Amino acid sequence: MTIAYWCVLAAALLPYFTIAPAKVRPDFDNRSPRAWEAGLEGWRARLHAAHLNAFEAFPPFAAGVIIAQLARAPQSRIDALAIAFVAVRLVYAWLYYADKASLRSGVWSAGLLCVIGLFAVAAIG
Repeated sequence: MTIAYWCVLAAALLPYFTIAPAKVRPDFDNRSPRAWEAGLEGWRARLHAAHLNAFEAFPPFAAGVIIAQLARAPQSRIDALAIAFVAVRLVYAWLYYADKASLRSGVWSAGLLCVIGLFAVAAIG
């Protein structure tokens, strides 16, 4: 299995690790988690937003890796872009937690550029 495929797994798990710290509290309601999440505030609410955004970012990333692999793009480029995407998404989640909105937007853009890069290397071959 390639490094890029391992990065797809890491990106798939990222939403769960992002929200976990917000759920570690005595009032977490597992019977009605959606209603509980709607009442979150502060850093917990921001981690929930990062959690949702991680789900949104995953499909185009996974598609980009798979398409680049199928197009037989250079593996080193696919791996580098996949590693960069995961690293950027980790920084993005931390910036969400830290309430650094302007920096977070720039980092989000870097993640999008990684995805676009995967499609570009697939197109170039």
